[in-house]
Amino acid sequence: MDDTNTVYLSLGSNLGDKLSMLQEAIYRIDKQVGKISAVSPVYQSAAWGFESDDFFNICLAVSSKLTAPRLLKQLMDIESSLGRSRTDGKGYSARCIDIDILYYNRMILNSEQLTLPHPSLQDRRFVLRPLSDIAPQFYHPILKKDSRNLLQECKDEIIPKKTNLVLFKNRTELFSQLQFLAIEGNIGAGKTTLAKRIAKDFNAKLILERFADNPFLPKFYEDQSRYAFPLEMSFLADRYQQFIDDTTQLDLFKKFMVSDYDIYKSLIFAKITLQEVEFSLYRKIFDFMYREVKKPDVYVFLYQNTDRLLDNIKKRGRDYEQEISFEYLDKINRGYLDYIKSQPSQNSLIIDVTDLDFVENEKDYETVMNQIQQYVMNWSF
Repeated sequence: MDDTNTVYLSLGSNLGDKLSMLQEAIYRIDKQVGKISAVSPVYQSAAWGFESDDFFNICLAVSSKLTAPRLLKQLMDIESSLGRSRTDGKGYSARCIDIDILYYNRMILNSEQLTLPHPSLQDRRFVLRPLSDIAPQFYHPILKKDSRNLLQECKDEIIPKKTNLVLFKNRTELFSQLQFLAIEGNIGAGKTTLAKRIAKDFNAKLILERFADNPFLPKFYEDQSRYAFPLEMSFLADRYQQFIDDTTQLDLFKKFMVSDYDIYKSLIFAKITLQEVEFSLYRKIFDFMYREVKKPDVYVFLYQNTDRLLDNIKKRGRDYEQEISFEYLDKINRGYLDYIKSQPSQNSLIIDVTDLDFVENEKDYETVMNQIQQYVMNWSF
């Protein structure tokens, strides 16, 4: 027996970053309530019943196995987790997020905690307009009229304005707007771990740097002056070939590509390790190759301070990395930051993860993903 329930929700926000707040609410509903089958366009409307900033309003169609009382409790928990504070006072007020249950199947319920269908939905255009977009023929079980008829008969004088803004059912759908996401960072910053997690969570093609196979790397840490040039040249050749191979071969079963490096890192490291004459030659070769490779749509740099990097390197225990100096890591950090500053047209996001453990702590992982999510949303517009 199928115990899935069809639920229609109304969401609104008129405080702070309203679009991001609605998007985060959608993700939490998808994760904690049920699969979202439809998201309406975003409407802007004046505050209803009080003076305040305009609202962004949407409606969702959700398939949920939760009972109606449990659904109400879960939605209130989501509101609370997003910063909504409910008061006992009567009347309307501004709020960062507001989630209302419009319909739960065709249930008619009138309890102290919950009334179904929502008792005021037929009186509010900011509810009926987006609802008509996703459920035009859904019948009100008491009024016996569908959403379109209710909208036509509604006497509400506040007319919602349809915007060009777009919200997504889940993060996978959002990240699918990208072709290529690059996760960068210093040695020990966690870029590979994050890239792997993103690829797994959001069905992305994973491109990993093959640094562990480089025969010059252990020798470089023992004698930098002797092995710097062959190391950087071998890295460049390998990265170039890998980028050409991996970024031009589409995977029809993956939503986008995510890598744990961007080929420009070759120039950042080479500038630190090579002598001036060597770097001049290296730059000519690099510039030629760089014109040919795919550039990321969004470039994420995971920043960690040098002390934390040294601690991470010590913990992961690669023998050839244990002699890496504080000064060397510090120069690499500065090199990355200087590069980002020099590329104002590039879509770059710096995330300070010094005090975060997104490997072991799910809350910290969500903190990182929320920042990427918000940036990608802005990028998509």
